[in-house]
Amino acid sequence: MNRDLGAYRKSYEQQALSEDKMPAHPVDFFEQWFKEVQSEGGIEEVNAMTLATVNAQVQPQARIVLLKSFSKEGFVFYTNYESNKARSMEANQAVSLSFFWPNLERQVIVSGTVSKVPAAVSDAYFASRPKGSQLGAWVSQQSQVIASSQQLLDRLEALEKKYENKPVKRPAHWGGYVVAPQRIEFWQGRPNRLHDRVRYRTDNGNWIKERLSP
Repeated sequence: MNRDLGAYRKSYEQQALSEDKMPAHPVDFFEQWFKEVQSEGGIEEVNAMTLATVNAQVQPQARIVLLKSFSKEGFVFYTNYESNKARSMEANQAVSLSFFWPNLERQVIVSGTVSKVPAAVSDAYFASRPKGSQLGAWVSQQSQVIASSQQLLDRLEALEKKYENKPVKRPAHWGGYVVAPQRIEFWQGRPNRLHDRVRYRTDNGNWIKERLSP
């Protein structure tokens, strides 16, 4: 069946984007937008983002992950180091992050290179997680074929008994990545599909702002 979705239309009319009012560093502007989107409400996980990778066979793949911290050094998320995404990032360190915030008709696209965060950073974040999430990192052999969901539940039950009155140590196969940005594009929806697009790009250590055609 071919379902035509051509009638799905929305006019973006909330705000405009002026590069003259944007700060010199893109992460400062990202923080501003993040806070505004959070304050506006209507999005349960403002930190949800699409991570796009390309593996050794030059096959792209995208999935939703959660941003856990950000600074001018980069954007940090955590995952299993033996997962499909981890293998792709090992083969090709060029990645992209995408945020879609429909409550304020905004998108942000981050392009850069990814690397693992220091083990101490992963340890600190792992220690802050709920115990169930900590055990889940041990239970899941992410991206591997399993016989059934009961297999996971059985592993979890065994680990709950093992660590009933003990702290859970971070598994070596689980930790953080940081995406060091090289380009960050801010997209603000506008009427008649004439959207505002302003891109920051690095040039010899400096950030350059450019307006792009929609």
